[in-house]
Amino acid sequence: MSADVELQGVSIAFGDFYAAKNVNVKIEAGEFFSFLGPSGCGKTTLLRAVSGFLEPSDGKVLIGGQDMSGIGPNKRPTALIFQNLALFPLMSVADNIAFSLEVRGASKQARRKRADELLDLVALSGQGDKKVHELSGGQKQRVAIARALAVEPEVLLLDEPLSALDLKLRQKMRTELRAIQQRVGITFIYITHDQGEALTMSDRVGVMNDGQLEQVGSCYEVYQAPSTPFVATFVGENNAFAGKVEKISKGVALVNVDGMSFSGAVGKTIEGDQHPLSVGESVVLFVRPESLTLAKDTKTTKNKFSANIETIEFEGNVKNIYLKTSTKKSIRFSVPSVFDTSGLNAGIKIDLAFSSESAIVLPNGPLALD
Repeated sequence: MSADVELQGVSIAFGDFYAAKNVNVKIEAGEFFSFLGPSGCGKTTLLRAVSGFLEPSDGKVLIGGQDMSGIGPNKRPTALIFQNLALFPLMSVADNIAFSLEVRGASKQARRKRADELLDLVALSGQGDKKVHELSGGQKQRVAIARALAVEPEVLLLDEPLSALDLKLRQKMRTELRAIQQRVGITFIYITHDQGEALTMSDRVGVMNDGQLEQVGSCYEVYQAPSTPFVATFVGENNAFAGKVEKISKGVALVNVDGMSFSGAVGKTIEGDQHPLSVGESVVLFVRPESLTLAKDTKTTKNKFSANIETIEFEGNVKNIYLKTSTKKSIRFSVPSVFDTSGLNAGIKIDLAFSSESAIVLPNGPLALD
């Protein structure tokens, strides 16, 4: 059984400092939802409010439609996996998993039966008699998940549980976590600063900054259609062109950038409405590095500019070409690793282009790089 979780105008203050400010979001039952943002943005604070370890200063937390005000962590239909996992080193794997059942008075036989069922679920069959120190990092992660699931929560809360793992193991555990969530069918609320984790596992993502939700949407939406300059530069890489609106027509804005005219689609607000831009307004036009192309390889006569190559970095599946325009603006141009860059050397000037459909125009605002 799973439950939905709704935050209604939730604010959390510590003295004069607000760690969360008027957060409104509904997480559907059975959804894998991630709060994504930089350290200190308030995402863990929200998780603690859902779990019951913190009471909101304002607003409500509802789980399954029930107001959780005054209801402690042990009375909520939730389980929390901490960043450090908090496994008991002197207990066996099975005893770790069944610990909460022992506290609730379950018999030894019932505890072991449930532990073995959960070990099967997390692909650790036959590992129940091992000690925690005998397990790999990934196996410990799975034991922590199994222990949290032992009490049959309706909502599982995960606070950056993969942060201590190396890259390869993190990538493997992302796949396994998603598979486990789909098997058990309960609501997962995941906290991370790693966009790769959020985008690969989640049904939807809530991007946070400075205690506020900047955008909530599918992984595709927050990547391809960011609502704010912060989201545009925090989720993935983006080239940002600051300028002023010259003209708006049929959802496309013409932007003057250092005397050149570029066009792009007008972005949408967090509510889903088109940003009400006006002529003369300061805006930022964003283009993903992979959306750029060599001008000689396209028929477009618009959205062209020149830049000098500074360096080329090989990153396995892609090559990143870093350039500078005549106005000293840094540009990143990404191509598949098979792309022939033999004629592209440092100091060479090249012409780049992009389509209006691949660019998005947003009101001026803080970037994740600031």
